[in-house]
This record gives sequence, C-alpha cells and structure tokens, in this order.
Amino acid sequence: MTRIAAVAAALPEHSYAQSEITAMLAPMITPDPSKQALLRRLHEGAKVERRSLVMPLEAYRDPQTFTETNVRFIEAATDLAERAVGTALAAAGIAPDEVDFVMFTSVTGVSAPSVDALLVPRLGLRPDVKRVPMFGLGCVAGAAGIARIHDYLAGHPDDVAVLVAVELCSLTVQRDDDSMANLVASGLFGDGAAAVVAVGSARAERLGTEGPDVVDSRSALYPHSEHVLGFNPGTTGFRIVLTAGVADVVEEHFGTDVRSFLAAHGLTPDNIDAWIAHPGGPRVLESFARSLDLPDDALALSWESMAAVGNLSSASVLHVLADTLDRTSPQPGDSALLFALGPGVSAELVLLHWPDAVAATPAAEVAA
Repeated sequence: MTRIAAVAAALPEHSYAQSEITAMLAPMITPDPSKQALLRRLHEGAKVERRSLVMPLEAYRDPQTFTETNVRFIEAATDLAERAVGTALAAAGIAPDEVDFVMFTSVTGVSAPSVDALLVPRLGLRPDVKRVPMFGLGCVAGAAGIARIHDYLAGHPDDVAVLVAVELCSLTVQRDDDSMANLVASGLFGDGAAAVVAVGSARAERLGTEGPDVVDSRSALYPHSEHVLGFNPGTTGFRIVLTAGVADVVEEHFGTDVRSFLAAHGLTPDNIDAWIAHPGGPRVLESFARSLDLPDDALALSWESMAAVGNLSSASVLHVLADTLDRTSPQPGDSALLFALGPGVSAELVLLHWPDAVAATPAAEVAA
C-alpha cells in the first residue's frame, strides 16, 4: 500500500480578519447598498474568521486584467509550492533527487510550463522526474490527487511521489459582479498550498516509513450537476459557478456512497476514527455530518480550518489532513476517511489506515 510520509501546509504572508476583507470588497463588488448589506451577511455566515491573501489587501482595490492576475499567480504559486514541497520532503527525510513522480493541481491559474516544471530546478528535483499537472478538478483535487499518486505507487512500489496543491482564490474574485455566486465566494475562499509526500509499499517496508497507508479510493461523478459548481473563464478571469445545490448533492448521494465504499472493506461509519472532510462551507459540512449521522465534533478540524484560513479549494482537505496528523495522535489500527467534492459535481473518497508499529527491514534481509 501507499504510505503517506509527510504533509506540509503553506500560507501567504498576508493575513486579515474577515471583517477587514469584507470592508474592502463590498464597495469593489457592488455600489448597491442593499447588495453590500447582503454581502456582509453572507460573509458573516461563512464562519470564516481570517484568510491569508497572496497580495496586500489594498492591492485588490486596483483593477487588474486576467493577464496581470495570472502572471502573479505563476510567480506566487511557484513560491508557495516550493515552500510546501520543501517542508514536506524535509519532514519525510527524503532528498529532492529521490522524488520519482510529481503531481501538481490548481484551478485558480494556468501556466505552460506548469508550476511542477518550474519546481524542478528550484528544489533540485531530477530532470527525469515524471510530472502530471492537473487542472479543472477544483476542490476535489486534493483528495483525488492522493488517490492518483496511490494509483501510481501501486505500480511503482519503490518510488517516491509528491502531490502539491496551490490555490490563489483571491485572484479570481470579480469586480463589479454582484451575482450570488460571487458574493458568497468572496467571503469563503482563501489562498494557500499544501504538499503530500508518499512512498510505495516496498520503500515503506524497507525504510520503516511512518504514516498512514492509503487503502483504497473511490470516485463519483453525479449526473446533471455540472451547473452546480465550477468556473467560467472570461475576459476578466475565472468567474465562479456556485449554487446551493452542492449541499443538495451531498444530501442525496454522499451517505449512500460512503457506506457502500466502507462496506467493500468490511467497515461502517462507526469504524472510522477520523473524518478528514474538505471544508467546503457551513452548509456542506453540515450536510456531510447529517448524511453520515456523525457526532457534533466529528468534523471539528474541518470547521477550525475553515475559520482559520477559509476554503482553500484543492489545498483545504490537505490542510485538514496535516492537522489530523499533527494534533490528534492517531494510533496503530485507526482508520480515517478523507473526502472532498468538486466541479461535476464529483466526489473522491480515500480510505486511510494506520498500520501496526513499523520497523525498517534489516540491511541483511534487503541484501538477501
């Protein structure tokens, strides 16, 4: 099985209280006092207390073209990705030139060469490292990325794989757009990055690498829901598509899908020790909990992450994973379910399990 060796989160240096961001954005998005009042109510209801932004708050006042924001995306995303991956590799005790596979995901900017290619000389990755940039999965990409590097490592059990997610959502906020989607999104999404270092089963056994194993994953794409969540590219950048239907999709499908996935492994929700949920928003988290009959504190870390940094799209569930590893002291034999939703509407479920105490295979056995 794939073993997660380390997870690292990274945030931009600029951090502001939600009230500061709201005060700046309201007149920028709409001159209508009634719409500004609605925006303030929506921002208060988002349960977000602070957000990190890639630019100083005052810089958002000046109109910028899509070209300008995308140039800033490439520069800042590469910096954040370098920091996240470097920290994760150091925590795992793995040198950059040992990395065999890199997957990069973002939905808030584009570049060619992609950010993963720009990381190769910065981090000292090998020039023959395999790279897969992903675009379009949105919030689900953190969970889907873990699943896809697991798929790769199943066929390359001696390899090291890295997933890096960077989202600069603040660069996609639209001026002079008082649509409900933009009003909601402007109070929910923040900027940030995260990286996951994982190793194949043979390498994990040989070196005694600690961390949870990825047992299995399952994907779902729900029909006739493409209008519920996503981005529409335009002359001013990415205009968000966001409706209340996201929670409705959760209510209709999520509980059944999770129970079916767990049952395939002889488990029920009662057997899950940690729930690692993408903090998509208050209604989404409430729907997750309700669909699975979870206790009130089951998604506490997701609620805390949303309050501290907002919804970071693909990077958010990886921040919650990092918090789970750092703050909850999982025990051998524990199981966790990591999951997220994204455009489509799509879902990704990842089953994790902490193995019994690991020990490196003696050198004599390796040689034999």
